[in-house]
Amino acid sequence: MIPSHHRPRRALIMAVLAHACALLVAPLAAPLTAQDAPPPMQREFRGVWVASVANIDWPSRPGLSAWQQQTELLAILDRVKALRMNAVLLQVRPAGDAMYASTLEPWSAYLTGVEGRAPEPWYDPLQFAVREAHARGLELHAWFNPYRARHPTATGPHARTHLSVTHPEWVHTYGTYTWMDPGEPGVLEHSLRVVLDVVRRYDVDGVHVDDYFYPYPITGPDGAEVPFPDSASYARYRARGGALDRSDWRRHNVDEFVRILYRRTKALKPWVKVGISPFGIWRPGYPASIQGFDAYEKLAGDSKKWLNEGWVDYFTPQLYWPIAQTAQSYPVLLDWWLNENTKGRHMWVGHSASRASAGTFKRDELNAQIRITRETTQRDSARLRATGDVLFSMKALMPSPDDSLGQRPAPHLLRELYTADALVPASPWLGRTRPAAPAATLRRDATSREWVLRLTAGARARWHSVRVQHGATWTSQVLPASQTAVVVGSAELAEAPVVWVSAVDRNGNESSARRVLLSRGAR
Repeated sequence: MIPSHHRPRRALIMAVLAHACALLVAPLAAPLTAQDAPPPMQREFRGVWVASVANIDWPSRPGLSAWQQQTELLAILDRVKALRMNAVLLQVRPAGDAMYASTLEPWSAYLTGVEGRAPEPWYDPLQFAVREAHARGLELHAWFNPYRARHPTATGPHARTHLSVTHPEWVHTYGTYTWMDPGEPGVLEHSLRVVLDVVRRYDVDGVHVDDYFYPYPITGPDGAEVPFPDSASYARYRARGGALDRSDWRRHNVDEFVRILYRRTKALKPWVKVGISPFGIWRPGYPASIQGFDAYEKLAGDSKKWLNEGWVDYFTPQLYWPIAQTAQSYPVLLDWWLNENTKGRHMWVGHSASRASAGTFKRDELNAQIRITRETTQRDSARLRATGDVLFSMKALMPSPDDSLGQRPAPHLLRELYTADALVPASPWLGRTRPAAPAATLRRDATSREWVLRLTAGARARWHSVRVQHGATWTSQVLPASQTAVVVGSAELAEAPVVWVSAVDRNGNESSARRVLLSRGAR
């Protein structure tokens, strides 16, 4: 007990301490009012496919040293960041092989030149890619081909651990390809194990499956379509009591892969996004003006069903045709897919930057398509909005000295569309809890005289958004939460800039914004 004659003194001491604490806290942040609230950060998925099959994008050729592979990958990640994009979809399973350390499948020959041979000196490329992408504030999605077992560009024998060697009864030669049979229950479980192994062991932001389910049909010397050789697996299905005809059975096989992949991924790590990039046309005649390849029948890909059922977190139809091409019109197909988005998942559209780079498209075609994507974000219903784009492929976005026609898409994207950083759109069905706002201080560096913002991330922060006002001008940045300092004003700037910060978690939930005030003694 405190004696009664000491209680007034104790109250005075407590008041002084409370005032001192308030002075210490005040420089960190101030609450916003309606008058000085910052503009919202732009939300847009800006992804790019980085293909390893046939060494399209990375590595540039097989057999590079580990140091050369890392140097090339860092150049890609730096380029993505410089273009103000925010996600990389890295192909890690080109053909029943692995661009990472796996006990389930052999090292890819596209990496080391010999299937089954590890990089020298040893490193794990996926672990390296995840770490370096996150250090730049980029999402890293692991991209898998679910059924291809060998690509025509492959040379040399398979490793002893390749599926075509361990289970030759599960694979078939089809033209110049070797293909896993999706009708074999063992193939389903093996491909699921491969993807889920990556989900379990790596800090990836998403897993991504492309459009190669059953193989694209080939024709024989007589011009007739060659049937995929799955008669034996279909016969076993019928012997077990199965009643579906072969076309429906094939679709069911692929449906099961998609459905189970989504469910098991969420059971392991609910925050890891699942994405699929199907052929851009579901079926000819949907909508009525659309003509072309029937992926529903030929690839056994009922992609409309996967979207309708919500078996994806993002959907990336490959709309690789020009706006004015009536039979496969970009805006017509985009609107049709949006109307099928009954669960309100992300629609992040696939584009062919390669065709833009090669001159197949008019110079402004790619940017015009992205503008059409952006126009949909003004619609009232979330399911009718497309909130991002994915470009194929990275090679078209890398610097090139031989662009005499000014056709390469990167400069036009940067100058006309990607003029500021953007946050990846939130995924509220994966979680809605907002993270705490970051602690932050602003002061002038004693040596450089630049204005430096210092940030301390909360436990759930993945990124920080930083919005800076110089007079009437606003700038914005997205930083990885691991970055603790950033220059927000030049040495020539006499007055401190006005700075707001917020934290963003890996589901895209953003904290309230904090206004950072000048630290005492900062001048």
